Amino acid sequence: MTSVVYSPPRTIRIGSRKSQLALVQTYWVQEQLKKRFPDITFEVHTMSTQGDKILDVALAKIGDKGLFTKELEVGMLNQEIDFAVHSLKDLPTHLPDGLTLAAITERENPADALVVHEKHKDKQIDTLPAGAVIGTSSLRRLAQLRHHFPHFTFKDVRGNLITRLAKLDAGEYDALILAVAGLERLGMHDRVHQVIPKEISLHAVGQGALGIECRADDHELLSLLKAIEHPQTRDRTLAERSFLRSLEGGCQVPIGVNTEISGDNLTLTGIVASVDGQKLVQDTVTGIANNAEAIGIELAHLLREQGAQEILSEIFAVIQRGS
Repeated sequence: MTSVVYSPPRTIRIGSRKSQLALVQTYWVQEQLKKRFPDITFEVHTMSTQGDKILDVALAKIGDKGLFTKELEVGMLNQEIDFAVHSLKDLPTHLPDGLTLAAITERENPADALVVHEKHKDKQIDTLPAGAVIGTSSLRRLAQLRHHFPHFTFKDVRGNLITRLAKLDAGEYDALILAVAGLERLGMHDRVHQVIPKEISLHAVGQGALGIECRADDHELLSLLKAIEHPQTRDRTLAERSFLRSLEGGCQVPIGVNTEISGDNLTLTGIVASVDGQKLVQDTVTGIANNAEAIGIELAHLLREQGAQEILSEIFAVIQRGS
């Protein structure tokens, strides 16, 4: 009689940044996987990234390639963790050799939110007074808001969400521009004073979705992670990431997007703006959703023809000079 040897269930190690929002997102992914695979142990391991440590310099000035992801990626390549949970908007469009984007979860509201100081509770973004101090660390938000509201004063704001809100409440700013999704995930929906219309601010590539990255050769894990992927979000964000990659832009450059799916069709709108808001090009492409990446490439080509590359080249030159 032949004896059967059973292997113990695998323990899978999940990598996360230490910020409150990152942990909320990671624990959500952990819970979704536990529901589907109760016999597998999923452990959360935390790390600090460069973006978490440098809080006194604007993101655009320190570069954004892997700013919030590199340490987690090194951990995966060194077999210290098995996969990492990222805010998809923070994940570069070019991943290190040996790693892959394994799954993209269902997207929360990807829009930007206006969060105001108490004294402006009766205002909307278009009724805030001239000179109002608006806090944002995103060149994308800055460029679009300067285009529509040149009479505002803009001031960089860094730190985690709680820190930024504390600075707002202390009166350092009249308003902040934050992601709706981040506020909602932290149970702070009441701080969303206004969801900014897409006509004013197109959102960041991947905003509102979570990207799960793992080693490309871990086929067992890849199969497990596909169980929590959301197909429509995947198609929408793959089109957005293809658009960004084709323009050779980073997470912080003034590139905004909006995607919609109707039946089999996906519509992608993209914008490229100068930081001062004076130059702005925008266009829209519709195609079959399962050709999402081709839609992104087509839109990038259209915007290049309209002057997007010149705008981005000027921005990169300023950033490299440290201005």
